[in-house]
Formats: sequence, C-alpha cells, structure tokens
Amino acid sequence: MNGVYNLYNQQNPFENKWGHMSWGHATSTDLIHWKHLPIAIPEKIDKDTTWVFSGSAVWDKNNTSGFCKNNNCFVAIYTADQPNLKKESQFIAYSNDGGMTYTNYANNPVIDLNKKDFRDPNVFWYEPGKFWLMTVVLPAEHKARFYKSPDLKSWTLLSEFGPQGYTGAHWECPFLIQLPVKGANQKKWVLVTSAAGGTRGVFEQYFVGDFDGTTFKNDNPADTILTLDYGDTYYAAIPWNNLPDDKKIYIGWMIPNPQPTSPWKGQMSIARDLSLVQTKDGYRLIQYPTTVVSKNLDKLSHNNILNASNIKINNEEIPVDKANKIKGNAYWMNAELSVEPNAVAGFKIAQQKDDNNKTIAETVIGYDAANHQLYVDRTNSGGGKVNEKKLKQTIDIRGSSNTIKLTILLDKSSLEVFVNDGEAALTTYIYPAENADKIAAFANGGNAVVKSLKIWDLSKANSQ
Repeated sequence: MNGVYNLYNQQNPFENKWGHMSWGHATSTDLIHWKHLPIAIPEKIDKDTTWVFSGSAVWDKNNTSGFCKNNNCFVAIYTADQPNLKKESQFIAYSNDGGMTYTNYANNPVIDLNKKDFRDPNVFWYEPGKFWLMTVVLPAEHKARFYKSPDLKSWTLLSEFGPQGYTGAHWECPFLIQLPVKGANQKKWVLVTSAAGGTRGVFEQYFVGDFDGTTFKNDNPADTILTLDYGDTYYAAIPWNNLPDDKKIYIGWMIPNPQPTSPWKGQMSIARDLSLVQTKDGYRLIQYPTTVVSKNLDKLSHNNILNASNIKINNEEIPVDKANKIKGNAYWMNAELSVEPNAVAGFKIAQQKDDNNKTIAETVIGYDAANHQLYVDRTNSGGGKVNEKKLKQTIDIRGSSNTIKLTILLDKSSLEVFVNDGEAALTTYIYPAENADKIAAFANGGNAVVKSLKIWDLSKANSQ
C-alpha cells in the first residue's frame, strides 16, 4: 500500500522454537531491504489461550467492515488456535494505523465449525461478484473451502474442493489466484496448498483450473500432483494482492527443520513473480525472482559483477572467479550451459579448499543431460553440517534439450535455484563456513560449454 509491501509472519517473539504464536511484521519498498517492526497481533493469554496462527490481511478501502476511521485501514483474517478448547476458528482484527497495531473484533469468531483442525484463511476482494472471497482448509480432510462475505464479518459457504492431488499430509496455507498465461491473451485460476509431513516432507502443490465465483474446477485428473518447489524447505507461500500493474508476486517461508539453527529459526525466500505457460501436458506454473528486485541488480551489487562466456569444460573442474571478484556467499548467478548428451555438468558453489587444494566442502548444482535432470547435492555442504535427510534433490526437466538456463541465488545459508526462466524451482539450505566461498564449473563423463555466465555480488546489498 502506498508503495510499501507489508509482510506478516507467524512467529514466537520470545525464542527460536515453536510456541507463543503471534503475528510479526516487516515492511519493504523494494523487497530486499526490510524494516522489522513490533509484533502486530500478539497471542492472548487467558483461560482459553488464543494463539495467532496463519492468515492474511486486506486493505478495506471502501470500509465494508465499518471498522475504518481513515484510508489507512487494514483488516486481518487469521486462525485462532485455542488449545485448551481443542479447536481452531477464524478471527478478524482491524487496524487504523496502516497495519502497525490491531484490535480484535468483539464478536469473534467469524467462522467456527468447532473443529480441532480448520485453518489458514486467505482473503481477497473478488471484483466480479463484489464480495470478499476466503479460501481456508480442512487439513485432515484434504479439502479447501470457499466462503464469501460483504463485510469481512459475516461469511457464507460457497463450495468445497478436494480431496485431490497430494493427500499424504494435512493441507495448510491455501491461496487462490488468477494468473496470466504467457504468450496468450488468457488467464487461469490456480489453487495452492501446503502439506508438511508424510513421504514428501515439506511440500507445496498447485491445481490449475477455473473459478466461477462459487466453485473451483480442476483441469487435471484428481490424482495429478503438480509440485510448486522441488526443494525440502519452501512452505506456506502466500501472494500479495492488488499490486501495481496487476503484478502477481508471492513469497514463501524457508523452514530449516529438522536442522537446528540459532539464533534464528527460518527465513523468507526471494519474492517471486508468478504466471502460467501452456505445455503439452497442460498449464504449468512459472515462478522467477521478481523483476522488482532483478531490475536493480547492478545497483544492489554496487557494480561488482563477474561476466564470462564460452567457457569450455573438458571433463574437468575450472574455477570461474580466479580474480576472487565475488566476495563471500551472497550473490545472484545467471548461467546458460550446453552439455553433451552423456555428460553431467554444472557448478560447485560455497566451495572450500585446504592448503593442498583438496576440496573440504561444496554444494554441487548439476545437470544430467542423459536423464534430463537437474540436481542439487548437499552431501558435502558445510563440511558435513547439513544433517537433513534429502541431501540430493532433483528436478526432471521438460523437453529433450541439452541446453539449460540456471538462476542461482545464494544468501549465506539459503539457496534458491530456478531452471529455464522459472520452469521449476528448488529451495534449500546449505550452511557453508565463512571461507567456503569459491565457485567452479565442472563437467563429468563428457564435455560442456558455459555459454554465458554473470554473477552479481550481493554481499553489500543490505548496506544501502
């Protein structure tokens, strides 16, 4: 609002473990530099104990709720978890100071099914019907519910969707969004749900279809599972609504579980632009670091940039930053590789060598051209400090080309890899040592060419 992105997050304000759930708050004007603000909605300690679980906030510009005293009025819609009552229900709270502080609605809850698991409302203004639309989940039933309201206080059930797709763990943190199809004068609706646990661990899926103001209809068979991010840490991603130029941007929570971290516990990903592309298998999601950030890369890097092209790799490993131009492990890398059909090639990042030039630690991002599969191998990341189960994570790449484009974002411990201009994404953690900062290109079992390589040093991005 007014050029400011408001980001609310569920957090424990007292320590870096789960409990005392409240809403934290941060703001940004560029999606890189964030101002951390006081707790916006604290837990309520009484005989019931009310924890503030996930939800969303909207700008009630027309004062449909009757709560607004000015044009700076936000309404938060969140799940109130009341463990003593063994139930979750939907509460609202309002703010007249631009979302800094909130007052709970006196007649909460606004939706109560008297269920233990019923959570994570995502709300936006549905212009065709002139009403507020809520997407919320019944986690154990693997269902999304859609409600409508004229005033954010009284809600009417429209329909249910599910169970479909992945049902191996409780559904959480849904959202519904209409996205443009690239290269076509067309839009489609996308429903996203998160699911932690089960055989997939931390996982988000999406459904593509149509929404008529009442019902969401899936384009694909009910057992089709579409993966949002192929890593082991990307979760509970939620979009901003009503952005300038109708941009579609969302951001996700990076969970370090089960890896112990201190003094922090999780962080946010880079904000990502969303769209769809039509493939032979149907419509598929495209996500890429938002242009709000990427258009300012030269400025953010203070013009400390490494450029290279046509690097030939003949079954070997080659340092790409011999001049040590990139300082530390905070950078943005764009690369295009051509890989022989039977070769495996890519990059070794956050690499650490001993005095004899023997590798002590590294993270390998490679493309297996024979199997058309990208992988991130953390077996030797951080000198063995990564103790999570999925040490090697993979993405099957669409098509049969032996050329692949990579965008790699490393920020100390967080790693985000985007393939072929956003066709797929993989998000994870690596925990390198401070001096594990070398970058190399490699090819095994054949030859490869790094057709283009550009790296922006972002180690000083937060000093602005």
